[in-house]
Amino acid sequence: MSIIGNVKEEIRIIKERDPAIHSSLEVFLYPSFKVMLHNRIAHKLYCKRHNFLARWISQRAVRKTGIEIHPGATIGKGLFIDHGNGVIIGETTIIGDNVTLYQGVTLGGTGKEHGKRHPTIGNNVMISAGAKVLGSFTIGDNSKIGAGSVVLSEVPPNSTVVGVPGRVVRRNNLALPQESMNQTDLPDPVKEEIANLQRTNAELSARLSALEQIIGHKEEQ
Repeated sequence: MSIIGNVKEEIRIIKERDPAIHSSLEVFLYPSFKVMLHNRIAHKLYCKRHNFLARWISQRAVRKTGIEIHPGATIGKGLFIDHGNGVIIGETTIIGDNVTLYQGVTLGGTGKEHGKRHPTIGNNVMISAGAKVLGSFTIGDNSKIGAGSVVLSEVPPNSTVVGVPGRVVRRNNLALPQESMNQTDLPDPVKEEIANLQRTNAELSARLSALEQIIGHKEEQ
């Protein structure tokens, strides 16, 4: 795609997914827009083994936007980084199409691996604010990672992950349309466990009360 084509595509993506943008001119001030234009150039240079120049361009983008994308990362169509400050994307990361990242997301390695060190992110994935995905595994298509989660292992497609360490709390959702990719429609596993304990306690209390009544009737006889 040409430079003008890339610019038009980035404007379209940002305007579709950020309701705070009211005009195309505002997009030019947007960190996601700036960093993706830099990244497209840096990645092409990296693939041609112009490593220093590629890193120089990517580091200029970091200083301007607070978003660090290694020029070696492979990024599909439609990546949207909302706000973006503190986002880090490692060298061997692979990102599919229509992925949304929020501020503070890290797609990194564990420091113990060689070769493919960073995660592979499937299509239509949303990773919420502050989430950390660390290691060379795959986040399946149509999955959602909750805010502040730390994901250290494979995530199946159509899953919702929350917690530290991250665990799957929901599977086999329908494919997520972009308008449903928000950070609030996520289950709360702690609240669910407390609710389960409360129900169990109520059931046990009812059974104990019934048993006491039976024993009381027998003693009266």
